Amino acid sequence: MSQNVYQTLEEVKLLPLYTATDLSYLPKVEEILVENHVPLIEVTFRSKLAGEAIKQLSASGKLLVGAGTVRTLEEVKIAIENGATFIVSPAVVPEVIEYCLEQEIPIFPGTATPTDIQQAASYGIKTVKFFPADIYGGLKAINALSGPFYDIKFLPTGGINEENFLEYIENPNVVGIGGSFILSEKVIMEDNGVKMNQILQSLVEKINKL
Repeated sequence: MSQNVYQTLEEVKLLPLYTATDLSYLPKVEEILVENHVPLIEVTFRSKLAGEAIKQLSASGKLLVGAGTVRTLEEVKIAIENGATFIVSPAVVPEVIEYCLEQEIPIFPGTATPTDIQQAASYGIKTVKFFPADIYGGLKAINALSGPFYDIKFLPTGGINEENFLEYIENPNVVGIGGSFILSEKVIMEDNGVKMNQILQSLVEKINKL
């Protein structure tokens, strides 16, 4: 399964960040992702519904469901118990990383500095989240960091949008990009997913033209 997550991210290039505040929209979330051939989602722990949302989205087996904003051992255990197949953290959290490695669950720790990246690399991690990408220098920073960290791939998140996401995706050091602009509960709520489906379809079409 771990290989599936990395391979799928490399192919799709998009990792939707989703915060669930209303579980009734989850069937629509799955429908939109499957229809647009984006079988990945990161459900953030910015909501108390995260565990249940992960469980429901994992049920059909159509999506690779991960947990995001995971900062504690308790959260990572809840995520994995509910079916999360990968974990994303906003920082390098040793106990979270160590637990994921024990469970053989892929972990993308959040990094912003050479110290962060080296700490993640010391665990054998080869793909790190770069967050917040815009604040910490964006592509210029990624290109500079990729010199000494030539064997590390980056998953930038933060400040990436419909206007600049292709620049990141085209960078050879970037495995894919994360963002809430890819899939938003708020936008889905507006018209039961019609607009959201169109937005995601447009993003995928732009990637396919590269």
